[in-house]
Amino acid sequence: MFRSFRCPAFLLFDTAAYLSDMTIELPCHCKPETEKSVVWYYQRNMGNKKTRVLTDFNGTVQLDVSNVRGKSDILFRFSIRMFSLIVFKAQIEDSGNYMCGSQDGHFFYGYNVDIQDSKKAYVAFRDQQGHPQPDLTSKYFVSFTTFWEWTVCDRCDVRGEQRRIGLCYVNSSYLNPRFRSKQIDVTSCGSEAVPSKFRKKLSTRRPEIIVRSCTSPCHKAKKGILGAVTTLYHNIMKLKDYIPFISKVPTQLHTHPIGSKLNIACPGAKPEHAVAWDRDKDRLYRTEYIIGINKSMRVYIDHGNHLNFRSVQYNDRGIYYCWLEGKMKAGFKLAVQKNPVRRRHFEDPESVFAMKTIGICFVIFALIFILIHCMKCCCLNLNHLLPC
Repeated sequence: MFRSFRCPAFLLFDTAAYLSDMTIELPCHCKPETEKSVVWYYQRNMGNKKTRVLTDFNGTVQLDVSNVRGKSDILFRFSIRMFSLIVFKAQIEDSGNYMCGSQDGHFFYGYNVDIQDSKKAYVAFRDQQGHPQPDLTSKYFVSFTTFWEWTVCDRCDVRGEQRRIGLCYVNSSYLNPRFRSKQIDVTSCGSEAVPSKFRKKLSTRRPEIIVRSCTSPCHKAKKGILGAVTTLYHNIMKLKDYIPFISKVPTQLHTHPIGSKLNIACPGAKPEHAVAWDRDKDRLYRTEYIIGINKSMRVYIDHGNHLNFRSVQYNDRGIYYCWLEGKMKAGFKLAVQKNPVRRRHFEDPESVFAMKTIGICFVIFALIFILIHCMKCCCLNLNHLLPC
């Protein structure tokens, strides 16, 4: 993704654009062989006096790579591996300048990273005659979309879908030369190389996602005796899909309370992978379930390839299968239950609060009753009536 690098005499920045929720890797080029470790620095923009060390999520404690072992450690979001910086699930606020260097403040290499918002992406469907956005042309620049390669077909032996991600780029002769890209006078729309007076017009330009149908076989027959044997084995293994009590893939039971939100992720999947979802025998195609088609959608697939439920209902029960890179990966058996009845105890904070409130109200009403009774007695005595 980056241009062939050269070690500059002074610090320059390679520009790179990504879609939000992607995991990115920034190699530390030009590091002297004598340096045994590197420190990664971050600036929101050039000239910003607030330069912080990228370590853990808060940027306050140096992160030891040996501590990054499991998914729970991804909460740090930043990790250094083999001198490269790994940013897990990059967000829009992670855009800015990243520099690798030494502890005494010598910089070796720099990147200007532009994270573009996937939630506001423009979605087009080829099967419905959808077209990419037209180029945005002005007197000083031309904005266009640069597309990545199509993903593989997300299902096999049945109709699947392919997805293509496009990011916003701009061509202009007024770009800051300190920020380098593969092509001269071309950079991403959110790059700091773009003059500030252009950014208001460029803010209307969105990243794009193009979806089209595809078909792909699960098994490609090979010639010869070995190919015939593998084909026979594949056909025999395929018979188990028609046996009801044998699961197609490893399936996990998940019980979820009714009316609450639910987010299901396909194991091992990343936002840039080809992922598909099925419910039992029904295909959940993106043309009907992708986020943004209808704001009132209760069940949808987001751009991070997660299956989302805004509010789980009883009719959502069933087995949900996910495909990863064209192969069925895992199943999730969803069971829906009512919220369990929870008995209150005297020591619960809610019970203590309720008893305090009732007690205070009782004391206040008792004082008001006594005060009214005393006032009545005083009035009767003044009028020389019978004692109260």
